[in-house]
Amino acid sequence: MLAKNVLVAGFAVIVIGAIVQLLAGSAIVAANDQPSAASTEIKIDNFSFEPKTITVPAGATVTWVNRDDIPHTSVSTDGVFKSKVIDTDEKFSYTFAKAGTYPYYCTIHPKMTGQIVVK
Repeated sequence: MLAKNVLVAGFAVIVIGAIVQLLAGSAIVAANDQPSAASTEIKIDNFSFEPKTITVPAGATVTWVNRDDIPHTSVSTDGVFKSKVIDTDEKFSYTFAKAGTYPYYCTIHPKMTGQIVVK
């Protein structure tokens, strides 16, 4: 009888462990599917914003980092945000409080454009 109880208890531990791993895996997938409210980074390099379009939740902070050898800016076309000139390795951040679509560009190089979609 003791051997049977040990066998059942061991099986229960294995099943519970498998369920915990499945649930943890599901939580990780779901978390990765959701944009982070903490922060998102846009790299400025080779006369482009990368990624060119991002989607973030309301309350997210977006940070532009200039990895190019020349200065750039990040200015929304509707005047919501405006960076100073961002030199190499400098950053500019803005927190998006309201949902909407925010197109932006570099005032020094107007063909450089991007878009933030806030949901």
